[in-house]
Amino acid sequence: MNTFLETDRLALRAFTGADAAHLLALDNDPDVMRFINGGRPTSREVIQEQTLPRLLHDYPCFGTRGYWAAEEKDSGLFLGWFEFRPLDEHNSAVAELGYRLHKAAWGCGYATEGSRALIRKGFMALGVQRVTANTMTVNAASRRVMEKAGLSFLRNFTGDWPEAIEGSEHGEVEYELTRAKWEQHQ
Repeated sequence: MNTFLETDRLALRAFTGADAAHLLALDNDPDVMRFINGGRPTSREVIQEQTLPRLLHDYPCFGTRGYWAAEEKDSGLFLGWFEFRPLDEHNSAVAELGYRLHKAAWGCGYATEGSRALIRKGFMALGVQRVTANTMTVNAASRRVMEKAGLSFLRNFTGDWPEAIEGSEHGEVEYELTRAKWEQHQ
């Protein structure tokens, strides 16, 4: 296993082609996908041709990938994934944080634990100066994770939704954390 980062309870590892079944199950849970695409199912073809290539992409400025499979360290159970990737693949200054976890992992602190660890790694080892994260305004649970991970509300905005989903009429929110602010709290 190519482990990128470990926490007390999580192992974040590089994705492989063998993760297609995990991703298919995750992306076909309507509750998991509620704030992504309105809960519509994802086909195996989309997982193979779009999702996996995105998750397997290496970022030159990090010298590593930007997406990692999240497993429970003790059991090896696939919990979902985390994103921590540069907005410009050739410049590490600004990284985007994201996460998608199975419902069974919700409310257990995994999203916050993984997010904090990635933020620390980004500021300490990857040259990141600012972390940003976005979600729908109505996604209170994801917003709470961002806040618990140390990010602060920056702005509301309206994104271009290919297809409107319930709640998209309220727009989106962006949160951020700068390295300077993070260092003040260490």
